[in-house]
Amino acid sequence: MTGNGWVQLIVYCAIVTLLTRPLGGYMARVFNGERTPLSPLLRPLERAIYRVCGVDERAEQHWVVYAAAMLFFSLAGFVSLYALQRLQGYLPFNPAGQGAVEPSLAFNTSISFITNTNWQSYTPETTMSYLVQMAGLTVHNFVSAATGIALAVALVRGFARRQASTIGNFWVDLTRCTLYILLPVSVVVGLFFVWQGMPQNLNAYTEATTLEGAKQVIAQGPVASQEVIKIFGTNGGGFFNANSAHPYENPNALTNFVQMILIFAIGAGLTNMFGRMVKDERQGWAIYAAMGVLFLGGAITALLAESEPNPHFAAFGVDGVAGPAQAGGNMEGKEVRFGIADSALFATVTTDTSCGAVNSMHDSFMPLGGFVPLVDIELGEVIFGGVGSGLYGMLAFAIVAMFVAGLMVGRTPEYLGKKLESKEIRMTILALLSLPLSILGWTALATVVPEGLAGIANTGPHGFSEILYAYSSSTGNNGSAFAGINANTLFYNTTLAGAMLIGRFIFVIPLLAVAGSLASKKLLPPSAGTFPTHSPLFVGLLVAVVAILGGLTYFPAVSLGPIVEQAAMTAGTLYPAPSP
Repeated sequence: MTGNGWVQLIVYCAIVTLLTRPLGGYMARVFNGERTPLSPLLRPLERAIYRVCGVDERAEQHWVVYAAAMLFFSLAGFVSLYALQRLQGYLPFNPAGQGAVEPSLAFNTSISFITNTNWQSYTPETTMSYLVQMAGLTVHNFVSAATGIALAVALVRGFARRQASTIGNFWVDLTRCTLYILLPVSVVVGLFFVWQGMPQNLNAYTEATTLEGAKQVIAQGPVASQEVIKIFGTNGGGFFNANSAHPYENPNALTNFVQMILIFAIGAGLTNMFGRMVKDERQGWAIYAAMGVLFLGGAITALLAESEPNPHFAAFGVDGVAGPAQAGGNMEGKEVRFGIADSALFATVTTDTSCGAVNSMHDSFMPLGGFVPLVDIELGEVIFGGVGSGLYGMLAFAIVAMFVAGLMVGRTPEYLGKKLESKEIRMTILALLSLPLSILGWTALATVVPEGLAGIANTGPHGFSEILYAYSSSTGNNGSAFAGINANTLFYNTTLAGAMLIGRFIFVIPLLAVAGSLASKKLLPPSAGTFPTHSPLFVGLLVAVVAILGGLTYFPAVSLGPIVEQAAMTAGTLYPAPSP
């Protein structure tokens, strides 16, 4: 990896770290109902929303009621978005004359956006009208992200409260997150994106004549307003098929760097919010450190892998270099504007955070480069993760880590002063095992039925990796893909939707049960035998638990794809060399 690549990685990590504490403190004040600098402007609007919706902000909910509210809200979102897509041919703001979206695709897309996955089995600029993009997809980019954050906050309250029967109010958490966190940043950064050249209009598509005399249709529309929340809410699912590889969604190196910062901002800030809400910021920094170790391991691996030349192109003197070396490394599928380091770092950041902001780039990675985002997703998106999902996923691993540590020293397992008993462990394991069950189960089905095999562009290990990545991404609510898979079929639209539902709801509902159980417990004072959960020892234990559980549940399947492909590519036996 070049010196420039190291500098970019170091500067990026430094800025994210500097933002973590102020953003975490702000979010803690928002969810604790305290006054913020935006309260004079937004508090009257917040009260008006409660009055219109019939919400009593002082009435809190049992975890079962909290979960039910979240499920009913998601169901309403699914129905409204499905209706928008099916009726878009009759609705306004449709200058390209887009017709009704095919039923299975509309079903898949609706599930995708209510689960914060934002998987796209379609080309947005040729499928969705402006109204669907704005009132459907962009709105769900806000509320699905706010839902994920609310769920994380509910779990944190379980650790922070003592002898309580409630974990908050879903409607209040949803409203405050949208109003005080997501909207202000989206407005400011959206205007910045427009200044940098992103389109934001309702004009008809432009027809241009190329130098060769051919006709070219240039899509445009309300891009910047969707782009900013797609990134900040770690949604993915851009206005254009190429997502942030498209120059209208990512005009220059500055917008590229700002997008990477936005992707990690909330996930990192939530760790500090966690520390503040449990009255010990060191606990938040310990979670942050564990996420950081895992991120750096994956990012450096991907950057090093992509800095190496592709052995199949070395013989052709690529870049004008005579001999086996490729001066730029593996530039296939990379953004020429940004180079290998920026492109590979962006791809790693998006897959760490449930943000499928790039698509085709992953398919052109070297096998070990593609192995990194695949593993990052399969660990449950806990490396900062999607907004909310990274924190509650890592806390699930922390519960397992402290249970194991307690058993090893013969003490009753506890975490943050709360005893971890059979109910909490059963619910946590149920949540964690739902992910490999979904990923490996759907993958096994797709590899043995003709409908599944018909969707992949490659045979052998890479074709297997395309299928495995698709179900990993959908279960992990990530939304990125290896571009070699054609997922817009009845089989993939329905099975991928099933994976998204499992990854969102079957994973999080047991954790809400854990939150409710922990909130009702007494807070135990620390003793001489209490495990120091803010120490480097805890960080190492947490990283080890994540790696071991991930290895046990996924490695046999993962190794059949990228690792076998890497070995075969190195030996020159997997694919014939391309013609010059």
